[in-house]
Amino acid sequence: MSQLIAIVNQNDEIIGYDNKIVVHQNGLLHRAFSILVFNSNGEMLLQRRALDKYHSPGLWTNTCCSHLPEGFEMESIIHERLREEMGFDCELKYTLAFHYQVNFGDGMIENEIDHIYIGFFDGNPIPNPTEVCEWAWRTKDYVLEEIKNKPDKYTYWFKNILENHFDSIEEKLKGC
Repeated sequence: MSQLIAIVNQNDEIIGYDNKIVVHQNGLLHRAFSILVFNSNGEMLLQRRALDKYHSPGLWTNTCCSHLPEGFEMESIIHERLREEMGFDCELKYTLAFHYQVNFGDGMIENEIDHIYIGFFDGNPIPNPTEVCEWAWRTKDYVLEEIKNKPDKYTYWFKNILENHFDSIEEKLKGC
């Protein structure tokens, strides 16, 4: 897959592409996506990022996340990345987009407009070990308690989604 990802303006309009490492080193505003997959028990499928990821290695996060690479549309790349990272695909529904910016202090700066998609799956993933080192089905309450007690175990964007946007996601879940 292309290492060139979509650079966007404040209106989330693509204005160019650049190398994803350079984008994160320079804090350029870019388009990302986060996928949250739920099972019929209402649990979320979480992944622990592989230990050799270029940033946020070894942290727990949502089911799948990535960026919009050059030459792709969001509706196709979300499914491709879900298959590549977690070894399955399912129907995905767009819920919302939000902007966040954080300096990780390790030379990486996230400045993203993150598009959130939700889906349903009642199986066990077959994750790609270059992307994921562990996975688990967890309830929202379990994860919120974990984040309260051990916030450093979770990615910044996943905590942001749960703390600031999960009510909107739950509303969309009711319609599915």
